[in-house]
Amino acid sequence: MPDQNDNLKERVRAFWQANPCGVKFADAAPGTRRFYELVEAHRYTSEWHIPVAAGFVSAGGSKVLEIGCGLGTDGAQFAKAGADYTGVDLTEAAVELARRRFELFDLPGKFQTADAENLDFADETFDLVYSHGVLHHTPDTAKSISEIYRVLRPGGHAIVMLYHRGSYNYRVNISVLRRAGAQLLRREPGIKLVHRITGEPLDSLREHARLIRTEKAAYLRPEEFLSQNTDGAGNPLARVYSRREARELFKDFSEVTLKTYFLNKRRLPLVGRLLPRSLESLLASRWGWHLWIYATK
Repeated sequence: MPDQNDNLKERVRAFWQANPCGVKFADAAPGTRRFYELVEAHRYTSEWHIPVAAGFVSAGGSKVLEIGCGLGTDGAQFAKAGADYTGVDLTEAAVELARRRFELFDLPGKFQTADAENLDFADETFDLVYSHGVLHHTPDTAKSISEIYRVLRPGGHAIVMLYHRGSYNYRVNISVLRRAGAQLLRREPGIKLVHRITGEPLDSLREHARLIRTEKAAYLRPEEFLSQNTDGAGNPLARVYSRREARELFKDFSEVTLKTYFLNKRRLPLVGRLLPRSLESLLASRWGWHLWIYATK
């Protein structure tokens, strides 16, 4: 009998195979040079903290593994800095697009499909394992963390971003505002009103409306509602972690430091666009959506 986690993982794989992370942020043909340039510009404009938080420039000479390489955007920064870079992803779609990016921009790197919970690398292979916004989408996150520990060399570092339970986005936007707004999605005028207030694409809102009509009881369950309202309608799995829960996941590491970033201003009705970066950064340090874990083996 198939394991329940295996079935869920296949649903996760199918979702991200059909929706490679970041593709929707570029109005250009996937796989073209312009496509990658637009994706990178969007990423480091909306999430301007990433280059510093990830420490790309200090990775030169290190053997780096990225779990969940996506389109290769962050991986390219590691490669440019001189890292010996390997990128893995659960989906063939991401691996193909990431490999194409490196080829177009003449960057060195290795890619393969892989399951974060069962990495195909020997013990103590890498100096740094990096994973941004990926491991909260795998059924057994704890197992993926143990795999990171296994493939890291003694003294090696893990840099992992997970969604933050204590964030404004989870506590207020998803748990209160989006749940209340779900009632507006029953009719087209309500869909258009939510679109004007939030900037959420109409096609995405209409898909949420369809799910509410056809799968209301399941859609509104807390775990399902969280998954559907993080990375798009149809997303089968997303989780959030408190600081305590994150420390428990990384309990085998000798040193663990936590930081939060990214107060998505689009999720702050009316005032979000007016926030100066200094205030945005201050608020994000407490209520940011992205919980970054820095761990040393």
